[in-house]
Amino acid sequence: MMRTPALRDIRAIAYYSGVVVFWFGTLMLLPILVGVVQQEWGPVIDFALSMGSCLCAGFALQLCCGERDPDLSWTQGMVTVAVAWLICVLLGAIPYALSSHWGSYLDACFDIMSGFTTTGLTLVQDINHLPDAMNTWRHFVSWLGGQGMVVLALSFFAKGLPGAYKIYVGEAKDERLLPNVIHTARAIWTISVLWLVVGGGMLALAGLGLGFSPGRAVLHGFWVYMTAWSTGGFAPMGQNILYYHSFFYEILIIIFMVVGSLNFNLHWSVFTGNRKEIRRNLETITFATTSLLLGGLAIWELGKIEAYSGAVELFRKAYFQIISAHTGTGFMTVYARQFIHEWGPVSMLVIVIAMVLGGSASSTAGGFKAVRVGVALKALVHDIRRLLLPESAVSVEKFHMLRSVVLDDRMVRTAMTIILLYVLALTVGTAAGAAGGYDFVTSLFESASVVGNVGLSAGLTSPAMPAFVKVIYIAIMWVGRLEFLSVFVFFGYIWAGVRRR
Repeated sequence: MMRTPALRDIRAIAYYSGVVVFWFGTLMLLPILVGVVQQEWGPVIDFALSMGSCLCAGFALQLCCGERDPDLSWTQGMVTVAVAWLICVLLGAIPYALSSHWGSYLDACFDIMSGFTTTGLTLVQDINHLPDAMNTWRHFVSWLGGQGMVVLALSFFAKGLPGAYKIYVGEAKDERLLPNVIHTARAIWTISVLWLVVGGGMLALAGLGLGFSPGRAVLHGFWVYMTAWSTGGFAPMGQNILYYHSFFYEILIIIFMVVGSLNFNLHWSVFTGNRKEIRRNLETITFATTSLLLGGLAIWELGKIEAYSGAVELFRKAYFQIISAHTGTGFMTVYARQFIHEWGPVSMLVIVIAMVLGGSASSTAGGFKAVRVGVALKALVHDIRRLLLPESAVSVEKFHMLRSVVLDDRMVRTAMTIILLYVLALTVGTAAGAAGGYDFVTSLFESASVVGNVGLSAGLTSPAMPAFVKVIYIAIMWVGRLEFLSVFVFFGYIWAGVRRR
């Protein structure tokens, strides 16, 4: 039973939230710098106002709620994450709301939440003429969200905070690359920055090959890379990845989407020399199996209905969309309504399944996560095997994930609970779309994209969709990215306070 919030608890939550918000505000120096270089003075002013709001709010929370307790409780850590995310969304949306490219403050909050949660659905208007400072911020926010804003604060700005680990876990992270959580957070960012240099550089070179000027090649290369690695899905142009019309560019993006969707523990294992883990890990085996099966089904269906001419074009379109959906990225090389009008019911269902399955746990991806799918399948096989064995036989099921792990009932219950919560969120999102006047297939597709933090769209997500659908989608993106627990604890905490009053 959740205990009633005390003033001490509220002060601790506010203080730690202030730490995250303050240092989040300092990151707006990046779009300000880009705006100054590009002489985009309007966005520079907008970001300066938002940055000032974050710094003032963060500093005020730390000053007024100075933390005196030696540590945070688990409940406080969970609530801190939920609160910090909400404040960052509300303040981070200010530059969008002040510009002419978002129709309302609600639309601005939708896009900033979509970025933080690495969803990639957008309500931006006239994206092809978006200032470079805005585009830089959109993609940078998505990259931050993939690693985690709290992970960033712990990495560089929160040395010595006693409640660090409990806040870290509240952001749906549980990897322990190193014994100390601060060192783990820094290791995550070291991996991310190294990949950023490599991936952004490769896409920049590919852009030069496409005929871009050096400046545009670098900007597009790093913009696209940041949302490919973070499985975020924002694209700098209205045609999404179709804008580049390059098979080589698409191959590079597929590689970065897959790499970004892998568990940071796996990255660290490979980084430290344990490359065998790639082929032994339950998540990589599960992901490889499901992506091949789903890709094969999509190719079979699209080939049957002759959606594309030629084997190369068929493979290129089908597998790009499947990998984009399965990794939770949301990049597209087709137009949104083509899913409805050209892909057929089986291919649409395959895309929906891929979106809800998602990538790896403790990665930048959303969805059920491969480890939970793998655990559920292992449990099913184990139950069938037990039924076939004599009653006196002892059956133990194991799987490999960095080490040999014995499958137990608690593990299976946890995996199935999270899967059921995702299914519930999928149902709510589908019902919201239907209530907004959209057909069932479109509503289901869009809901799967929101729940899995994917970003693929069948055309439902637009500035014209009803406000209540936008609010529900914002909430679903939020709970999906934090994997329910932190948000549930947050609302439970509020309810406990209301009952007390």
